[in-house]
Amino acid sequence: MEDKKIIPAIILGLALIVSAFTFGKLYYSAQSVNSKDSLSVTGSTKTRVTSDQAKLVISLSRDAATPDLSPGYKNLALDLATAHAFLTKSGVADADVTESPATASQVYEQYPTVGVTRYQLVQTITIQSGDVAKVTEVSKNVPSLAKGGAVVSVQSLEYYYSKLPDLRVSLLTQAVQDAKARAEKIAEGTGRKIGGIMTAEGGVVQVLAPNSVDVSDYGSYDTSSIDKDVMISVKASFRLE
Repeated sequence: MEDKKIIPAIILGLALIVSAFTFGKLYYSAQSVNSKDSLSVTGSTKTRVTSDQAKLVISLSRDAATPDLSPGYKNLALDLATAHAFLTKSGVADADVTESPATASQVYEQYPTVGVTRYQLVQTITIQSGDVAKVTEVSKNVPSLAKGGAVVSVQSLEYYYSKLPDLRVSLLTQAVQDAKARAEKIAEGTGRKIGGIMTAEGGVVQVLAPNSVDVSDYGSYDTSSIDKDVMISVKASFRLE
């Protein structure tokens, strides 16, 4: 009686093994066919844009020494007022200007004066505007504010393109079209034709200085140039017919 139970179990086990082997073989064959009946290519596109936003940071600083830092802070306040007057005269709107709180950093000298500690007082003014030309012109005239012991400099000048999200959508479409054109050329060499698209994966956006090739795997964003090259790539797979 027990033999009658064991034999079907053995037969069932063998059947499962054969089925698993057969399925595995069919799966592998299907995978092989799929890899032969599809073509993966990378397409890309690039366009040039002009920045529509500019950010300028101006640094004002004064030296001061203990025991009384108040004269230094008063001079810094005068420098700040002079800078605001300069910006108003240059046509920069008050709404585009923000200023940071003043900070004090100790200056470490090689041969300090006994009993005297020196500090550098710093305050920054930030201008953000859609008038890129005006902000650029203001940046060129910042050195004229360095008078009477004030240390004035451009801390940074950055340019941005605000319509990048919308541009990315249209560039993705163009990159897919480029991928398809490349796939068609490759397929011609094998005597086959391109069918429908199977998969498409968009790459990161590269915002580069004109004619630059300084791309990054994580994307890049050049802020130093008014004109920029925006580039995007797409990896796409097509059926082969």
